[in-house]
Amino acid sequence: MVQHHQTHFNASFGALADATRRGVLERLARADASITDLADRFDMTLTGMKKHVRVLELAGLVTTEKVGRVRTCRIGPCRLEEEMEWISRYREVWDARFDALDRVVDELKRKDTLRSLKKSRTS
Repeated sequence: MVQHHQTHFNASFGALADATRRGVLERLARADASITDLADRFDMTLTGMKKHVRVLELAGLVTTEKVGRVRTCRIGPCRLEEEMEWISRYREVWDARFDALDRVVDELKRKDTLRSLKKSRTS
């Protein structure tokens, strides 16, 4: 289970790590597109786009279907729910750390204000 989980996460995050692949997902969220259309849109070769689409396919983020000579791409079945849950746990950790930092900063400001008031009274 853990190995499958890590492999799945590695594929998802690896696919999302590339700006072109994120762009492809954004484009496919609006409408299906052929690999040729995507290659033209991103100003790259068909071979280059096929490689990007393959990475997205392996992660379950895109599916393709070949009809005749045209391979059409569409958003895949992976909804990134587990990935979002994983990210959410780290967000909670960071939110708690920033909240603690905010409390320290507020306390330092309060002490500084009190020092300034005492100093102005004695002057």
